[in-house]
Amino acid sequence: MKHLVLAALFCLSLSACAQSTDAAAPVGPAKPVATVKEPTFAAGTPEARVRDALRALNPKVQVEAIDKAPVPGFREVVAGGQVLWVSDDGKYLFQGDLLDIAARKDLGDLAMAKVRRQVLATLPEADRIVFAPAGVTKHTVVVLTDVECGYCRKFHSDIAEYTRRGIRVEYMAFPRAGIGTPDYRKMVAVWCAPDRRKALTDAKNDRPVAQGPCPRSPVDMQYNAGLRMGLTGTPMILNADGRMVGGYLPPERLLERLDALAKESPAG
Repeated sequence: MKHLVLAALFCLSLSACAQSTDAAAPVGPAKPVATVKEPTFAAGTPEARVRDALRALNPKVQVEAIDKAPVPGFREVVAGGQVLWVSDDGKYLFQGDLLDIAARKDLGDLAMAKVRRQVLATLPEADRIVFAPAGVTKHTVVVLTDVECGYCRKFHSDIAEYTRRGIRVEYMAFPRAGIGTPDYRKMVAVWCAPDRRKALTDAKNDRPVAQGPCPRSPVDMQYNAGLRMGLTGTPMILNADGRMVGGYLPPERLLERLDALAKESPAG
């Protein structure tokens, strides 16, 4: 807990903490994810005191939202891809799962799901690599992927099975090693390829993907979006409501999980 809080609040920027300092690949500029527009809070309100307390820890922290928490005397804060709980007087902070025992729900996950939906809405579908079912689509998932990670490769090796079960897969890029690294450059080559689906399959099977002309790459934008959405590892699988489905799940387990989520009330 302490490590994650410090990572969110004491780094000058979350992306700077995660990214490499290597030179970026020679491609045209990506459209970056917009800087978070922090909500305004009236002076003297609990929200303002909470925001000021976080700024005292890190003046550059970007707050996505501050709402009344289900715990009396606390506010629910989404910042840096995490959910924090801060007392109304700004003196106390804790982080971790907050469970509604009666409803059997993780309230922190619901708060993050709302933010993820908002972030996903800024990311064009045309910038995603889509594998769609030939027949009826039962569920759609967004999968933040990396061409080098073992479980990402395992997931993709069964892509035909996911789609056969009616699951539409929309891939977005998250080079785990950071922007400017060899991993990042491979993913830029994939997203700039004339046939992205083939290029992604090639890259995940260690077949080279040539870097062609690329006036614009969405990899930077999707990487930064992953940070805002609280990504901690790849693959990260989200359902249409922005709920975290999990990491790698085999086709039959993923369908079971999506069916179960569909029976629950919508997130947020």
